[in-house]
Amino acid sequence: MSIEIRNVGKRFGDFVALDDVTLEVETGSLTALLGPSGSGKSTLLRIVAGLERPDAGSVALDGEDVTARAPQARGIGFVFQHYAAFKHMTVRKNVAFGLEIRRRPKAEVAERVDELLHLVQLHGLADRYPAQLSGGQRQRMALARALAVEPSVLLLDEPFGALDARVRKELRVWLRRLHDEQDVTTVIVTHDQEEAMDVADRIALIHEGRIQQIGEPRELYDAPANDFVMTFFGPVVRTEGGLVRPHDLELSLDERPGASEAMVARVVHLGFEVRVDLLDGNGRAFSTQLTRDEEAELELERGQIVFVSPRNGSVGTPGLGVGEELVQ
Repeated sequence: MSIEIRNVGKRFGDFVALDDVTLEVETGSLTALLGPSGSGKSTLLRIVAGLERPDAGSVALDGEDVTARAPQARGIGFVFQHYAAFKHMTVRKNVAFGLEIRRRPKAEVAERVDELLHLVQLHGLADRYPAQLSGGQRQRMALARALAVEPSVLLLDEPFGALDARVRKELRVWLRRLHDEQDVTTVIVTHDQEEAMDVADRIALIHEGRIQQIGEPRELYDAPANDFVMTFFGPVVRTEGGLVRPHDLELSLDERPGASEAMVARVVHLGFEVRVDLLDGNGRAFSTQLTRDEEAELELERGQIVFVSPRNGSVGTPGLGVGEELVQ
């Protein structure tokens, strides 16, 4: 099922949460709504779900306007960050809840729940209660419950935000595999750039209620539409020619046309790469990233003078001068 969001606006008092937002989500795709806290991404998700009503604009599912339709009539599954589990029910009963209130036959409910518990790798924990599960297991239970009623659209609002980094990474891999198997149109809200790039087919980057860029993860990283998009996806350095990523800065021991002089402050070996911390002529700190072979060839030492220039084709919009490192 496709999702079409047209010219949506939403205010909370004087605060503009969404400002003329338009977005199309293709059937069967996994799209990430990415942005910093307060950007409007969760508000947009709730409007798609019918949990919020837009002040302007419309939402259509498969071409049918559902802007005024109640949440339960949209065929949407919704997973929140904090699970919203029924604590007095077992895992099995939690997953079965949506089917039971729709008065599905008992045999159908049992078969569907068993199928989902195997799918989310909880079949051995069906008789446990939510308090007896880990955070990752509870979130998998929440996803199984959302999938039980066979929604046409699955909406995930920061589903892994309360989990530690290792579990989040494991669940990202699991979610992508689950999506490929189920082929449900999925939209996930996250503020984690790595998470969005890891799981999503397309990313809509939102800032201050407006979409800054929509595209495949690599497109947003390699061809950012503006400075905000570029700085949001990792550190950047301003050069005389513009914004550039640390790994796109080239170091040389010999002065070259257009290169700027800098002093090596520290060389940090990070496994497969090397970070070189530098100070420019005004004492401002910035960093570059080199391969181990590049660093070995230069034989860099603290206090050494080097010359810095952007690699070919790596400069963005005009900037201020070498030495100002920006980290989002």
